[in-house]
Parts: sequence; structure tokens; C-alpha cells
Amino acid sequence: MSSLPRAVGLVAYLASAMATTVAYAGAKDENAAEWLAPKWLNDAHDALATKGLNFGATYIGDNITNVSGGTGRGAIHFGRFDFSVDADLEKLFGWTGGRFFANTFQIYGRGLSRNYVHNLATISEIEALPDSRLYNAYFEQSFYNNRINIRAGQQAADVEFFDSETDDLFINGTFGWPAIKASNLPAGGPAPPIAVPGLRVKAALSDQITVFGAVFNGSAAAPGDGDPQLRDNHGLAYRINDPRWVIGQVRFDYDIDIGGRALPGNFTPGGWRHYGEFDDQRFTAQGLSIADPNGTGIAAKLRGNWGIFAVFEQTLYRPALVTEKGVSASLPGVTAFMRIAYSPPDRNLIDLYMDSGIGVSGLVPGRPADRFGVAVALMRISVAARSLDRDTQFFSGLPSPVRSNETLLEFIYEAHIKPGWLLAPYFQYVFRPSGGIPNPNDPGRISRIGDAAVFGLTTTVRY
Repeated sequence: MSSLPRAVGLVAYLASAMATTVAYAGAKDENAAEWLAPKWLNDAHDALATKGLNFGATYIGDNITNVSGGTGRGAIHFGRFDFSVDADLEKLFGWTGGRFFANTFQIYGRGLSRNYVHNLATISEIEALPDSRLYNAYFEQSFYNNRINIRAGQQAADVEFFDSETDDLFINGTFGWPAIKASNLPAGGPAPPIAVPGLRVKAALSDQITVFGAVFNGSAAAPGDGDPQLRDNHGLAYRINDPRWVIGQVRFDYDIDIGGRALPGNFTPGGWRHYGEFDDQRFTAQGLSIADPNGTGIAAKLRGNWGIFAVFEQTLYRPALVTEKGVSASLPGVTAFMRIAYSPPDRNLIDLYMDSGIGVSGLVPGRPADRFGVAVALMRISVAARSLDRDTQFFSGLPSPVRSNETLLEFIYEAHIKPGWLLAPYFQYVFRPSGGIPNPNDPGRISRIGDAAVFGLTTTVRY
């Protein structure tokens, strides 16, 4: 695409000038465009956007260091380009309410979670195997003044389902696509870096109530061993014949009036069902423990899976702001979120998931755009999986670890250096990675992987 040379040149320039990580994102900010690209390129981009074609390029990168715990200490750098095209079909062809969107990923580097920490909640949401991948490619149609919207094609579920605006501040992948879905669904479900064919419907029943429903192909990759990304080569598998995955939710928006200031909030309950087969977490088809040497060691197949979830988000404080025209407005202030999910323990690695956090913006003197926050997530290993660990202890006669839960804590500060350029240092602490699995560095497989302390630095540059 035409943005590729500029993106590569920008990355090289910032790398030599700062020796840090850069992210280069889609075109939205005119002030950012002035310093990111020459005038002729901005003019060409704007001319195409006026006609209905909006091209964007993203480079996201991370520098992360594991300083204690995990399976090893070390620093890793990895990144991802994201090239996109957003076509307004009304401007292009007079097709009212029509839109087409597609984007591709160019991924490089090694991830920290898979190499040093081995935890369930991936330290960075962009961690993936090196590859060039098609991600989204879908058509969207709006009706009745955008109150009904239908999206069909290859797409992801993490942006709209089981999501809050506040959790987007944080770097860990579980605050984008919760680990209970990434661990329990085949191939991790439709979330970065793999999207799947699906049909999504969104309907605004009123100004306060919005209904979401979707049906996706039930697996992001072909069955088999190894990483699902290797079984969906370049994101072109486009599987449509797997058992389907259905998800739905209802979002209720409201305002709480405190001291004459409206504090917005929302509550979103939902649920999902998968129609495929899932491995029993403890027993074989003959009813013996998978750990029993007298059995086959092959998990029984259970038909279907399901889950329920809820999201709660509330603005806690919003400072007043008087604009130049004298109109009262508000800054985001302090916002909190909480999410909870449950799935049956006999066929899922994680049966209970909870996370919560607080994001603060507009309250740093002299830096109105900066944000900071703290969040925590808990992933409980299912009763069946824990029972299998105890069975393993019994049959082996060794005091091997019994998994319990993985808990994550993240602190982050997001500084806006220039228009469109963000610098975000963060710290994460992982208690009991993967619930407390045996350390592969222990020959006896008796000790568990140690708690990990991770420092990271992410930079985002948006055009």
C-alpha cells in the first residue's frame, strides 16, 4: 500500500532517534498528520477519503522484560504492522449505508508469554507468531438511520462483545479478549490475530438499549496439534463448515446525576453457546481418569459448550470544563469497569473469570490527554482440571503442583507526547502462571513456575 514506505521510514527514524518501540496507526488525527507525513501524501490521502476510500497503516511494538519468575529472565522486542482500507460505499457508488473494511497484519518478533512466562493472560495483546495475515474482511450495511447494522464476512468478536471502553487502556491481552474465551474456545476464538467468517447484527432499540447478536464459524483454524496460527496460514483458511459459535448481549446505558453532572454508565449481560465437541477435563470415555495408567489417557468428548458473562462500567468522577463558547462540557475523569464470566467446569480449563480496573484521564496538570490506570484479572482453573492434577499426584506418587488460579495485576501510564504519538510504560505481575503448572526447568516436575514480574514500554503513533 502507499502508506508502507512512510511507515517503514518512520519506524527507522524513531528507532534511531529514541531506541524505543513505536506504533504507527490509522489516519484520524489531522494534527498528527502534519508531522507524520509530507503534505503531498496527506493531500492524496484526504482526496481519496473524500471519495470514500480511507487508507490507514499501523505499526504496534512492545519492549518487554521479565525480571523475575516465569521460566526465564530476559527482554523481548516484537511488533505488528496493520494496513487497512475503509470504503464508504455511499460515497463510492451511492450505496446508502454500505461499508467495506479490510486489514492485514505484518507480525514479527517473539512473544514474552510463550517464551518466558507461559501464562494464560498474554502479557501483550499484540503477541503472535511472525506472519503476514489477513485479519478483517467484511461488508457492513446500516438501516433506519444506523439504528440497525449488519456485518458479514471475516471478522473478530473482541471489539464489541464482552468489552468495555476503560479496559482498552491496558496492555495485557485478557483486557481485550478475556482469557476464559481465549483458553476455552477452539483455536482461541475470533480475536487477534485470527478472525473468522461470521454474521453480526446490532440493533439500537432505544437511546439506552442496544442488542448485539452474532454467529461465527466455530473454529479459527483446522483441527490439529500446535499453535492455531500455524493451522490458519496467513489468515486465508476462511473456514465455514465447523460447528457454529453463537454469542449475544444487551447493553443498557444510563446516567447518574450527581451534583448537576451526568455520570454515564452501562451494564451488559450476555451469553454464548458452541455446538462442537470439547474434551472432558478429567475423564476418558470409559469413565477413568485421564491420568490413570490403566486407561486410554484420551479425554472423553462432550457435546456443546456455553458461557455467561456480564460487563459493568461506571464513570466515578467527571470534572467540569468550560469551552471557549462558554458551553459546559466534561472530561472523561475517572472510570471503573468490572467483568465476570462463567463456563461449565467439566469441559473448560477456566470456569470462572473476573477482572476489574480503574482508568483516569484529564487529571494530570498540564497534560489533559494523559491517562493512567490499574487493573486486576483472575482466571480460576476449573474443578475438573484441578481434580486431574490430584489424580496425577495419586497415580505418579509425586507431589506435583495442583493448579488453582492465575491472577494478574497491571499498572500503566499513557503519555501523549505529540498529537498522535503515545508512550506507555507499564508493569505487570503474574501470580501462579497458568494456575501453577510444573516448571519445565525442574527435572522432577515438582515445583511450579514462579510468579513473574514484567516491565514493558509501548509507543503508539497515529496518523
